[in-house]
Amino acid sequence: MTQEIATLAGGCFWCLEAVFDQLKGVTSVESGYMGGRNPNPTYEQVCGGSTGHAEVVQVTFDPQVLSYRDLLAVFFTIHDPTTLNRQGNDVGTQYRSAIFFHSAEQERAAREVIANLDKEKLWRDPIVTEVAPASTFYVAETYHQEYYERVGGSNPYCSFVIEPKVAKFRKKFFDRLKK
Repeated sequence: MTQEIATLAGGCFWCLEAVFDQLKGVTSVESGYMGGRNPNPTYEQVCGGSTGHAEVVQVTFDPQVLSYRDLLAVFFTIHDPTTLNRQGNDVGTQYRSAIFFHSAEQERAAREVIANLDKEKLWRDPIVTEVAPASTFYVAETYHQEYYERVGGSNPYCSFVIEPKVAKFRKKFFDRLKK
């Protein structure tokens, strides 16, 4: 089985992981950090905003089941790509919208998808999603992995922020859910 990797930033990595874990064709999702200056950053350093890293998910998927463009369609459904360095109450460069591409084809697809979405004017404001080459991926601390699955509704952040994103995804992409 051929596998590809996509690295995406769209606010808190818990939100993205909770959705992509449920998507058919995705074999794994790992929360982490990318796009910054400091090697081996910690969550506290990244949240401080001084490292330049974004909270990201690294999604491993089977392109025979799920295309990269379909993965991006989900990505653009579950976050606001028009707010610079912000997703809801999460503010700072670590919460920016970004696509870190792993190949020329991924870069081309990302730029085409963004251009098409801008033409469709789904949002009042233009898309500000950064498209940049993938750099070193730093895996987030163990307690961040599968956070929503483990903690779920017992955490107010999960109830008020993550659950609506998951519900929106499940409604729009019902036919793409893992069984």
